Amino acid sequence: MAAPGLAAFEEGGAEKWSAQFFELGSLLDRRNRRSEPYSEFLRIPTMSTGIYVLKKGETDLQRAHVEDELYYVIEGRSMFRAADQDRKVGPGTLIFVPSGVGHSFYDIEAKLVVLVFFAPVET
Repeated sequence: MAAPGLAAFEEGGAEKWSAQFFELGSLLDRRNRRSEPYSEFLRIPTMSTGIYVLKKGETDLQRAHVEDELYYVIEGRSMFRAADQDRKVGPGTLIFVPSGVGHSFYDIEAKLVVLVFFAPVET
């Protein structure tokens, strides 16, 4: 079951939805009230989505996931490593990381704000 306030879809539930809308400012406010860098805001049977924020100079402690992952960098600049690939990323960069591939942001030059999509749902 989804956390309180988290948009969720339940199979066979009485109330179904056709679309949900999210405002980045509200998502960032919600994320800023938490102590963790990642804040999930959508979980449906086939995917989950959240906002990931790392401060300048912070260490990204991610490990490889069992899900495929897509990142969209909204704000900030850093380097990104996936397996043996390194690349500078900034606003507008999209990064696809297949399941099982080690990856992380590093050399974070400015606060990094990233939209994250997991498919299937992150476990």
